Amino acid sequence: MRKLRYKKGRKAILQPLEYTGLFKDKETEIQLFVYNEKDVKEYEAITVNKFKDLRNISSNNWLNIHGLNNVEVIKSLADTLQLNSLIVSDILNIARGTRLDELDDSLFFSIKSILPNDNENTILIEQISFLLQDNLIVSFQEKRGDFFTHIRERLRENTGIVRKKKVDYLMYLLLDAVIENFYITIENKENKIETLLLASKTADDPSIMVEIERLREIFQLLKRSITPLRDALFTIKTIKEDDEFNGIEASNYIFFGRLHQKTLELLEQIEYDMSTLDSASNFFYTAQSHRMNEVMKTLTVISSVFLPLTFIAGIYGMNFKYMPELNYNYGYYVIIALMFVIVIAMLIYFKKKRWF
Repeated sequence: MRKLRYKKGRKAILQPLEYTGLFKDKETEIQLFVYNEKDVKEYEAITVNKFKDLRNISSNNWLNIHGLNNVEVIKSLADTLQLNSLIVSDILNIARGTRLDELDDSLFFSIKSILPNDNENTILIEQISFLLQDNLIVSFQEKRGDFFTHIRERLRENTGIVRKKKVDYLMYLLLDAVIENFYITIENKENKIETLLLASKTADDPSIMVEIERLREIFQLLKRSITPLRDALFTIKTIKEDDEFNGIEASNYIFFGRLHQKTLELLEQIEYDMSTLDSASNFFYTAQSHRMNEVMKTLTVISSVFLPLTFIAGIYGMNFKYMPELNYNYGYYVIIALMFVIVIAMLIYFKKKRWF
């Protein structure tokens, strides 16, 4: 990671607004839902000027932006909604973490949506931002996806209470859909954890530790993404206690409390999974140590058996002229038999001591 170094006399320079994500090939598209309890109207591929004409202040409005590459469109929309440049920068700069800004007449929420990558042992990260005003919610997605497909269907089919509620309830549904992605990602990676846990007990391939460390990094990233989300949702729960913004109905705070509870459950599950990964690491190292001990035990037994044999062979290998045993006709056979008895005796002794 590149370190930031302080330089004396550094001046603050206003950086131009620019989308910093990976999906620069995605065209910016605008989708609008205008709905109330009785009716819903859906508009695709509209412009910012068209949005001004279609917006109905007496109904709920959901403006969904797919693709952030066209900065001019985002800036034009920001001018229409009277957003400052800092909010626009937070929308376009995907390097920023989860954040919540409570403004005079709106609420801005930027979070990370995380999904597993089926083709690789990695995860897909997308920043999604929400802007909540009196009867308008704007969602900014880096690319077109199916995160909110079921919510669009609920609007079209008038399922549940979404069309009976204000846009703050719709924001709850959108946030809930993003949080569900964390559940999907964790479940996907937990299947891999079970495989690694079994492999760590039997296999001795060092690549197992590489996989364990890779998974640990993914769970660390999930934890870093969910922790600020938990704090932001807790802040939303307490917004009802101040008077700056009242865009959330009092009866709907309970829904955001549920989301806060979900983040607590996710963090608890992540801690459990990381503990399981630690167990897999310990199993692997313990198994390796056990195998090494078995090897050392075998070598020690072999060395111990040959030590007295080497001693005897060393004595009778000396070049002294007068050694009585050298003239004995059966000396060689006696020494060989003695060596054999010593080996058998030592093996029996080691076996009784359970040294092998």
